[in-house]
Amino acid sequence: MTDESKLAHQLTAILSDLIAIPSPYPPGDTTEICAYIRKRYEGAGYRCQTLGRAEGVDNVVARFGNGAPRLALNCHIDTVAPGLAEDWLSDPFEAVLRDGALYGLGANNCKGSTALHIWLGEEIMRAGGPRQGEITFTFTGDEERLGPDGMRYLREVGALKPDFMLVGGPTGMDLIAEERGVLWLRISASGRAAHGGDPEAGDNAILRMMRLAAHLRSEMESRLALRVSGEKRSTMNIGRIQGGHNVNVVPSACVLEIDRRLLPDEDVDAAFQEMAGILEGSGEPAQSFEVEFLTGTNGFSPPLDGAGISALAAAIKARRGRAPAFINALAVSEGRYFAGDDIEIVNFGPGDGATSHAANEHVPLDQMVDAAMILRDTVDRLLGL
Repeated sequence: MTDESKLAHQLTAILSDLIAIPSPYPPGDTTEICAYIRKRYEGAGYRCQTLGRAEGVDNVVARFGNGAPRLALNCHIDTVAPGLAEDWLSDPFEAVLRDGALYGLGANNCKGSTALHIWLGEEIMRAGGPRQGEITFTFTGDEERLGPDGMRYLREVGALKPDFMLVGGPTGMDLIAEERGVLWLRISASGRAAHGGDPEAGDNAILRMMRLAAHLRSEMESRLALRVSGEKRSTMNIGRIQGGHNVNVVPSACVLEIDRRLLPDEDVDAAFQEMAGILEGSGEPAQSFEVEFLTGTNGFSPPLDGAGISALAAAIKARRGRAPAFINALAVSEGRYFAGDDIEIVNFGPGDGATSHAANEHVPLDQMVDAAMILRDTVDRLLGL
């Protein structure tokens, strides 16, 4: 067996273990998978913590060394739900090798990168550990719902303070070094119920919400059309609306939720205030609706010639024979919680993001092998092995 065949076998075994441990949201329980990860890192000689503030949402932090440079790697370990069983060609909780790719729930997003980081952590210690600095591996729950109990919590309690953060995820072996911010907000409109046969006797909350939404769109869409940076656009999506409780009743309440994506130079708090201000000018009575900030973080755009990104890019070129492309991201990563910390942040890993959150999710095994060697080389360039 060649060295690369052995590596492929090792990665397949780790990913098979991870896929077999359910961690879908809902409910987002990561206790069992965290126990597995912590056991492996403790066995390799890392200082480990299991941290969490919400029942069932565990996060693992494993570190070795001290001082600068401080390299942190992150993967989220929760997945989406598998969906309909009949849509899968195999058991979503069993890793299956087919046509050169490993199939299973989370294989692409983000258990493939988790397997890589576990292998890397153990490989670093087989090489004797880093010669300088500190390396920290983090594995977080609560990512799939953009919740506060994963990486956001780890940053709040100071569990890691990196100089360079490498977030694992399906980037097709290229790099995502710039990321848009995200804002989720809710508009709640109220009215007065009445019999559906006499709608004039009531105050229809759905119609009020339609007027609010139309006013917001008319004001925002012209502004957003001008907010473009390369391939990145500032966007707004009305993602959910709920109102009424019976067809023959004038609805007294309606709720609408919006997803705003912000350019890296836009501020999430200012974006919320902008939209709230537009709604205040809608002409609807002030007491008839309210606007609520649900969650949000700023985007990031670090220098592309920093030590961390340069080391990773050089490792990719050495392994694959070409410099990596810097690609645009539609989604957001856990790196966004460090957007204001003036550090290098980059996303890298095997797989195609377009296959995430879908039946028959998979990750190419040859990309897994390449990524493992690239990550090892990156650590060597930054910390020395």
